[in-house]
Amino acid sequence: MEKGYWKIGMAAAFLAVAGLSYGFSKRSGETALLETIKAAAETTAAMGTENAAEPKTECVYVYVCGEVAVPGVYELPAGSRVFEAIEQAGGFTKEAAAESLNLAAEVSDGMKLKVLSEAELEILPELVQAEDRQANLVNLNTASEAELMTLPGIGESRAKDIIRYREQSGGFQKIEDIMKVSGIKDAGFQKIKDRITV
Repeated sequence: MEKGYWKIGMAAAFLAVAGLSYGFSKRSGETALLETIKAAAETTAAMGTENAAEPKTECVYVYVCGEVAVPGVYELPAGSRVFEAIEQAGGFTKEAAAESLNLAAEVSDGMKLKVLSEAELEILPELVQAEDRQANLVNLNTASEAELMTLPGIGESRAKDIIRYREQSGGFQKIEDIMKVSGIKDAGFQKIKDRITV
C-alpha cells in the first residue's frame, strides 16, 4: 500500500513540475513574442520618422508666354506662385498688362500663363464676344439636320436639301453658296447670313 501511495505521490509531483515548466516556458515564449513585436514596431516607427524627415522635391512645368522677356517652359518647385513664374521668364515687358494675371495664384503642372498687353486688355471684351459668336454659328459643312433646322426659315425638307447639296458638291466654299440650294434665295440668305459659317 505504501508503495502505491509513493508512486502516486511521485506521479503527482512530476505532473506539477511539468505543469510549472510548461506554464513558465509558455509565458517566456509570450514575453519573447511581445518583445519582438515591440522591437519591430519601434524600428518601423523610426524608419517612418526618417522618411518623413526627407523632403520631397516635386516640380511643376509652366508655359509662360505673351508680354514677358523670355517666353518658354519653366520648371518650378511645386507650390510656386504666378509672380515667380514671371520672374523665371525674365519679368514683364514694357507693354505688359501686369493686372491681367493674379500674381499671387499658385501655379499647377502644365499651366499656360499668357501675359496680355495693355492693348489686348482693352479689347478683350470684344475678342471674347467674337469668339462666342463664332462658337454659336451653324457650320453648313458639318451641321446635323437638327442643327440646320435651328436657322430661321429652314425646315426639315430644306435641311435635307442642304445636306444633299454639300454631299454632292463636296461642301460649301463660302456662306453665299447656300443660295445654290434649291429654294433658298437672297431673302432667305439675309435671314441666316449672321448665323452661319463654313
